[in-house]
Amino acid sequence: MKRLLSIELQKIWMNKASRILTLTYFVLLSFIALIAAIKFDIGPFKFHLAEMGIFNFPFIWHFNTYVAAWLKFFLAIVIVSMMANEYSYGTLKQNLIDGLSKKEFILSKFLTVVLFAFGSTVFVFVMSLLLGFSFSSYTEFGIIFSDLDYLLAFFVKLTGFFSFCLFLGILVKRSAFALGFLLVWSIIEAIIRGTLAFKIFPNSDTDEKITQFLPLESMSNLIVNPGPRLSVIKNIGTQMGIETEGNFNVDYTAVLIVLAWTFVFVYFSYKLLKNRDL
Repeated sequence: MKRLLSIELQKIWMNKASRILTLTYFVLLSFIALIAAIKFDIGPFKFHLAEMGIFNFPFIWHFNTYVAAWLKFFLAIVIVSMMANEYSYGTLKQNLIDGLSKKEFILSKFLTVVLFAFGSTVFVFVMSLLLGFSFSSYTEFGIIFSDLDYLLAFFVKLTGFFSFCLFLGILVKRSAFALGFLLVWSIIEAIIRGTLAFKIFPNSDTDEKITQFLPLESMSNLIVNPGPRLSVIKNIGTQMGIETEGNFNVDYTAVLIVLAWTFVFVYFSYKLLKNRDL
């Protein structure tokens, strides 16, 4: 496995665009810390995000993983380009000629996907600890390390999403078309959700029970919007008569669904490559 991973990392590092995108991704992740500097004082109105409790333990695990997950599209470009370059530069055929089996080739790609997801999770974990110790009002050991399942959900979410990108890269062969397909698929899921929610099941939650099995929707369900958990949002909601209560815990049903989709994406990536005339 170490050999397979080393081959893929060399390919990414030797490609200037992939190298820049990867570094940009981790730099942007670190920019989450800049949220603490957002402060507005307009007369009696004071707005300071850090003082709103977003970096309090254990809420910080929820907030940071939710925000960091939006940046996954930078690595999605790397994953898709990584596969597209195999066809463009002929390295896929050369690897197979050199003795690498198709199963090993797919495994090397999947290991890279897992490494990116794991590296992102560790990065967010360390950054959250630093921000939490700097701004959190609660630093008791039991509070600090509660709700760490958001990190698990973050890891599973990235692994599933990058596996989807890997599958699209193999299916379409061109990075621009693969990313376009990803956009189209997200629109298709949005249309399905809207149709079920507003046309077919307008007065029930049946639409949610159905759409939770869609790939992107299941990934989205892993970490829900943490905003309504903040006391300031709850107070505003109460004054406006808007219900802000809900279940914000990690849904382990969604975890299982995303893991199942990850297996499907990797399996069919292998089947496509196996049956394709290179």
